[in-house]
Amino acid sequence: MGMWVTEECKNSFMEMKWRKVHRYIVFKIDEVSRLLTVDKVGGPAESYHDLVASLPDDDCRYAVFDFDFVTVDNCRKSKIFFIAWAPTASRIRAKMLYATSKDGLRRVLDGIHYEVQATDPNEMGFDVIMDKAK
Repeated sequence: MGMWVTEECKNSFMEMKWRKVHRYIVFKIDEVSRLLTVDKVGGPAESYHDLVASLPDDDCRYAVFDFDFVTVDNCRKSKIFFIAWAPTASRIRAKMLYATSKDGLRRVLDGIHYEVQATDPNEMGFDVIMDKAK
């Protein structure tokens, strides 16, 4: 049985994608109701490091991050990253729920360019993001 994505999640993503209201959004699945909700949003001034710091050490989350950068030929670009966070210390059941629900969420969030899966902060380091975005 999968989970349901709330309107709040869809709306927050659209605000990030089109209006640049959020730098990142962290999503959380409520295991009882099976609803995916917005756990935290980061304002436009927040950084990738703020996102990484906001993820729990012992529980899974999904996150989307709007990465702005300048290419070698000086073009401003923006790429949206989807991050599946499943730290080693999280419960097996949570890892399974997040793993099986990921594709459903990806289908709803239209406009994701890259996906990163991480079990510790090093696997989603800023260098990883930079490499993928090039």
